[in-house]
Amino acid sequence: MYAVERQQLIERILVDEGRIAVVDLARRFDVTTETVRRDLSVLEDAGALVRVHGGAVAKDADSTAEPTVVERASRHGAAKTAIAQRALAALGDGFHGSVFLDAGTTTAAVAAGLSERLAAVQPDGRRIEAVTHSLTIAPTLAAIEGVSLTVIGGRIRGVTAAAVGVDTVGAITRLRPDVAFVGANGVSAGFGLSTPDPEEASVKSAIVRSARRVVVVADSSKHDRDLLVTFAALDDIDVLVTDAEPPVPLADALADAGVEVWIA
Repeated sequence: MYAVERQQLIERILVDEGRIAVVDLARRFDVTTETVRRDLSVLEDAGALVRVHGGAVAKDADSTAEPTVVERASRHGAAKTAIAQRALAALGDGFHGSVFLDAGTTTAAVAAGLSERLAAVQPDGRRIEAVTHSLTIAPTLAAIEGVSLTVIGGRIRGVTAAAVGVDTVGAITRLRPDVAFVGANGVSAGFGLSTPDPEEASVKSAIVRSARRVVVVADSSKHDRDLLVTFAALDDIDVLVTDAEPPVPLADALADAGVEVWIA
Protein backbone atom coordinates (compact mmCIF):
# COMPACT_ATOMS: atom_id res chain seq x y z
CA MET A 1 0.00 0.00 0.00
CA TYR A 2 1.31 3.43 -0.93
CA ALA A 3 1.76 6.05 1.79
CA VAL A 4 -0.91 8.28 0.24
CA GLU A 5 -3.46 5.45 0.28
CA ARG A 6 -2.64 4.64 3.89
CA GLN A 7 -2.98 8.29 4.90
CA GLN A 8 -6.37 8.52 3.19
CA LEU A 9 -7.52 5.47 5.14
CA ILE A 10 -6.23 7.01 8.38
CA GLU A 11 -8.34 10.10 7.70
CA ARG A 12 -11.44 7.94 7.16
CA ILE A 13 -10.81 6.00 10.37
CA LEU A 14 -10.41 9.26 12.26
CA VAL A 15 -13.74 10.56 10.95
CA ASP A 16 -15.48 7.38 12.15
CA GLU A 17 -13.70 6.96 15.48
CA GLY A 18 -12.62 10.45 16.50
CA ARG A 19 -9.32 9.18 17.96
CA ILE A 20 -6.62 6.82 16.68
CA ALA A 21 -3.66 5.10 18.33
CA VAL A 22 -0.27 4.58 16.69
CA VAL A 23 -0.04 0.97 17.88
CA ASP A 24 -3.50 0.10 16.57
CA LEU A 25 -2.79 1.63 13.16
CA ALA A 26 0.55 -0.17 12.88
CA ARG A 27 -1.20 -3.47 13.57
CA ARG A 28 -4.04 -2.68 11.19
CA PHE A 29 -1.75 -1.75 8.28
CA ASP A 30 1.04 -4.21 9.15
CA VAL A 31 3.67 -1.47 9.23
CA THR A 32 6.04 -0.15 11.89
CA THR A 33 5.00 2.43 14.44
CA GLU A 34 7.61 4.79 12.96
CA THR A 35 5.83 4.56 9.59
CA VAL A 36 2.54 5.45 11.24
CA ARG A 37 4.12 8.40 13.05
CA ARG A 38 5.45 9.71 9.73
CA ASP A 39 1.95 9.39 8.26
CA LEU A 40 0.46 11.27 11.19
CA SER A 41 3.09 13.99 10.85
CA VAL A 42 2.19 14.45 7.18
CA LEU A 43 -1.52 14.61 7.99
CA GLU A 44 -0.95 17.07 10.82
CA ASP A 45 1.06 19.34 8.51
CA ALA A 46 -1.88 19.19 6.10
CA GLY A 47 -4.28 20.23 8.86
CA ALA A 48 -6.17 16.93 8.86
CA LEU A 49 -5.61 15.99 12.51
CA VAL A 50 -3.94 16.90 15.78
CA ARG A 51 -1.26 14.62 17.17
CA VAL A 52 -1.48 13.65 20.83
CA HIS A 53 0.49 11.27 23.00
CA GLY A 54 0.24 7.80 21.47
CA GLY A 55 -1.84 8.79 18.45
CA ALA A 56 -4.03 11.57 17.08
CA VAL A 57 -7.45 13.14 17.39
CA ALA A 58 -9.71 14.83 14.89
CA LYS A 59 -8.95 18.45 14.01
CA ASP A 60 -12.09 19.61 15.85
CA ALA A 61 -11.02 17.90 19.08
CA ASP A 62 -9.65 21.00 20.82
CA SER A 63 -11.07 22.18 24.13
CA THR A 64 -13.72 24.51 22.70
CA ALA A 65 -14.67 22.79 19.43
CA GLU A 66 -18.29 21.63 19.34
CA PRO A 67 -19.96 20.10 16.27
CA THR A 68 -23.65 20.84 15.84
CA VAL A 69 -26.25 18.31 16.93
CA VAL A 70 -26.90 17.55 13.24
CA GLU A 71 -23.20 16.86 12.60
CA ARG A 72 -22.89 14.65 15.68
CA ALA A 73 -25.97 12.64 14.80
CA SER A 74 -24.10 11.02 11.90
CA ARG A 75 -21.06 10.00 13.97
CA HIS A 76 -20.64 6.65 15.74
CA GLY A 77 -24.27 5.74 15.08
CA ALA A 78 -23.94 2.01 15.76
CA ALA A 79 -21.97 2.63 18.95
CA LYS A 80 -24.54 5.12 20.24
CA THR A 81 -27.40 2.71 19.63
CA ALA A 82 -25.57 -0.08 21.43
CA ILE A 83 -24.70 2.21 24.32
CA ALA A 84 -28.32 3.36 24.60
CA GLN A 85 -29.65 -0.18 24.74
CA ARG A 86 -27.15 -1.10 27.45
CA ALA A 87 -27.84 2.07 29.42
CA LEU A 88 -31.58 1.41 29.50
CA ALA A 89 -30.87 -1.60 31.70
CA ALA A 90 -30.58 1.00 34.47
CA LEU A 91 -34.38 1.02 34.41
CA GLY A 92 -34.98 -2.26 36.19
CA ASP A 93 -38.04 -4.48 36.08
CA GLY A 94 -41.17 -2.69 37.15
CA PHE A 95 -39.58 0.75 36.91
CA HIS A 96 -42.20 3.46 37.37
CA GLY A 97 -40.22 6.43 38.61
CA SER A 98 -38.76 9.47 36.90
CA VAL A 99 -35.96 9.95 34.38
CA PHE A 100 -34.07 13.00 33.14
CA LEU A 101 -32.57 12.92 29.65
CA ASP A 102 -29.74 15.34 29.01
CA ALA A 103 -29.30 16.88 25.57
CA GLY A 104 -27.08 15.03 23.07
CA THR A 105 -27.13 12.45 20.33
CA THR A 106 -26.34 9.47 22.57
CA THR A 107 -29.05 10.48 25.04
CA ALA A 108 -31.33 10.88 22.01
CA ALA A 109 -30.63 7.21 21.25
CA VAL A 110 -31.63 6.41 24.84
CA ALA A 111 -34.92 8.26 24.28
CA ALA A 112 -35.49 6.36 21.04
CA GLY A 113 -35.15 3.03 22.85
CA LEU A 114 -37.22 4.00 25.87
CA SER A 115 -40.58 2.83 24.53
CA GLU A 116 -39.36 -0.71 23.92
CA ARG A 117 -37.64 -0.82 27.30
CA LEU A 118 -40.75 0.32 29.15
CA ALA A 119 -42.84 -2.32 27.40
CA ALA A 120 -40.38 -4.94 28.65
CA VAL A 121 -40.17 -3.78 32.28
CA GLN A 122 -43.73 -2.48 32.79
CA PRO A 123 -46.21 -5.23 32.03
CA ASP A 124 -48.89 -3.27 33.92
CA GLY A 125 -48.39 -0.20 31.72
CA ARG A 126 -47.86 2.25 34.59
CA ARG A 127 -46.73 5.74 33.60
CA ILE A 128 -43.31 7.23 34.25
CA GLU A 129 -42.25 10.86 34.49
CA ALA A 130 -39.69 12.06 31.94
CA VAL A 131 -37.89 15.41 31.91
CA THR A 132 -35.61 16.97 29.30
CA HIS A 133 -34.33 20.37 28.24
CA SER A 134 -33.61 19.20 24.69
CA LEU A 135 -35.80 20.34 21.80
CA THR A 136 -34.70 17.35 19.71
CA ILE A 137 -35.41 14.75 22.41
CA ALA A 138 -38.73 16.15 23.63
CA PRO A 139 -40.79 15.06 20.57
CA THR A 140 -39.49 11.50 20.89
CA LEU A 141 -40.50 11.33 24.54
CA ALA A 142 -43.87 12.99 23.89
CA ALA A 143 -44.78 10.22 21.44
CA ILE A 144 -44.17 7.37 23.91
CA GLU A 145 -47.28 5.88 25.46
CA GLY A 146 -46.98 5.74 29.21
CA VAL A 147 -44.63 8.74 29.51
CA SER A 148 -45.65 11.99 31.15
CA LEU A 149 -43.26 14.61 29.79
CA THR A 150 -41.96 17.84 31.30
CA VAL A 151 -39.81 20.09 29.12
CA ILE A 152 -37.48 22.51 30.89
CA GLY A 153 -37.36 25.90 29.17
CA GLY A 154 -34.74 28.59 28.79
CA ARG A 155 -32.60 30.19 26.12
CA ILE A 156 -31.96 27.69 23.32
CA ARG A 157 -28.38 27.11 22.12
CA GLY A 158 -28.48 26.52 18.39
CA VAL A 159 -25.47 24.17 18.44
CA THR A 160 -27.14 21.65 20.75
CA ALA A 161 -30.82 22.66 20.50
CA ALA A 162 -30.90 22.62 24.31
CA ALA A 163 -32.18 25.10 26.88
CA VAL A 164 -29.50 26.82 28.97
CA GLY A 165 -29.26 29.72 31.39
CA VAL A 166 -30.16 30.66 34.95
CA ASP A 167 -33.84 29.75 34.60
CA THR A 168 -32.98 26.32 33.19
CA VAL A 169 -30.52 25.56 35.98
CA GLY A 170 -32.97 26.83 38.60
CA ALA A 171 -35.76 24.58 37.32
CA ILE A 172 -33.48 21.53 37.36
CA THR A 173 -32.31 22.15 40.92
CA ARG A 174 -35.92 21.84 42.08
CA LEU A 175 -36.15 18.28 40.72
CA ARG A 176 -35.06 14.90 42.09
CA PRO A 177 -35.25 12.37 39.22
CA ASP A 178 -34.59 8.73 39.99
CA VAL A 179 -32.25 8.24 37.01
CA ALA A 180 -30.48 10.80 34.82
CA PHE A 181 -28.93 9.86 31.48
CA VAL A 182 -26.14 12.37 30.88
CA GLY A 183 -23.85 12.91 27.90
CA ALA A 184 -20.28 14.21 27.97
CA ASN A 185 -17.81 15.50 25.39
CA GLY A 186 -14.87 14.30 27.43
CA VAL A 187 -14.21 11.78 30.22
CA SER A 188 -10.76 11.74 31.78
CA ALA A 189 -9.00 10.60 34.94
CA GLY A 190 -7.77 14.01 36.01
CA PHE A 191 -10.48 16.40 34.76
CA GLY A 192 -13.58 14.27 35.14
CA LEU A 193 -16.49 14.95 32.79
CA SER A 194 -16.26 18.01 30.55
CA THR A 195 -17.92 19.95 27.77
CA PRO A 196 -16.88 22.95 25.62
CA ASP A 197 -19.53 25.46 26.73
CA PRO A 198 -19.82 26.98 30.24
CA GLU A 199 -23.62 27.29 30.08
CA GLU A 200 -24.02 23.68 28.97
CA ALA A 201 -21.66 22.71 31.81
CA SER A 202 -23.85 24.52 34.35
CA VAL A 203 -26.94 22.64 33.15
CA LYS A 204 -25.17 19.27 33.16
CA SER A 205 -23.80 19.95 36.63
CA ALA A 206 -27.31 20.71 37.88
CA ILE A 207 -28.61 17.47 36.39
CA VAL A 208 -25.84 15.45 38.05
CA ARG A 209 -26.46 17.07 41.43
CA SER A 210 -30.22 16.58 41.24
CA ALA A 211 -30.42 12.91 40.24
CA ARG A 212 -30.50 9.95 42.60
CA ARG A 213 -28.57 7.86 40.06
CA VAL A 214 -26.39 9.27 37.26
CA VAL A 215 -25.76 7.18 34.15
CA VAL A 216 -23.24 8.73 31.76
CA VAL A 217 -23.44 7.62 28.13
CA ALA A 218 -20.27 8.33 26.12
CA ASP A 219 -18.63 6.47 23.25
CA SER A 220 -14.92 5.66 23.33
CA SER A 221 -13.93 8.72 21.27
CA LYS A 222 -14.65 10.71 24.48
CA HIS A 223 -12.14 8.75 26.59
CA ASP A 224 -9.14 10.73 27.87
CA ARG A 225 -10.46 14.00 26.45
CA ASP A 226 -10.49 17.26 28.41
CA LEU A 227 -12.80 19.96 27.08
CA LEU A 228 -12.89 23.54 28.33
CA VAL A 229 -15.25 23.18 31.32
CA THR A 230 -15.62 20.34 33.80
CA PHE A 231 -19.13 19.69 35.09
CA ALA A 232 -18.68 16.63 37.32
CA ALA A 233 -15.98 14.61 39.00
CA LEU A 234 -15.82 10.88 38.37
CA ASP A 235 -17.10 10.16 41.88
CA ASP A 236 -20.22 12.23 41.14
CA ILE A 237 -21.49 9.56 38.73
CA ASP A 238 -22.71 6.02 39.26
CA VAL A 239 -22.39 4.32 35.87
CA LEU A 240 -20.41 4.94 32.67
CA VAL A 241 -21.83 3.20 29.62
CA THR A 242 -19.44 3.10 26.67
CA ASP A 243 -18.53 0.95 23.69
CA ALA A 244 -14.94 -0.04 24.56
CA GLU A 245 -12.81 -0.60 27.63
CA PRO A 246 -11.39 2.73 28.85
CA PRO A 247 -7.60 3.17 28.76
CA VAL A 248 -5.87 1.87 31.88
CA PRO A 249 -5.37 5.21 33.70
CA LEU A 250 -9.01 6.15 33.16
CA ALA A 251 -10.22 2.67 34.06
CA ASP A 252 -8.23 2.80 37.31
CA ALA A 253 -9.61 6.24 38.16
CA LEU A 254 -13.17 5.06 37.50
CA ALA A 255 -12.63 2.05 39.75
CA ASP A 256 -11.19 4.23 42.51
CA ALA A 257 -14.23 6.51 42.24
CA GLY A 258 -16.60 3.54 42.55
CA VAL A 259 -18.04 4.00 39.06
CA GLU A 260 -19.57 0.95 37.35
CA VAL A 261 -18.39 0.62 33.75
CA TRP A 262 -20.82 -1.08 31.37
CA ILE A 263 -19.49 -2.05 27.95
CA ALA A 264 -22.09 -2.10 25.18
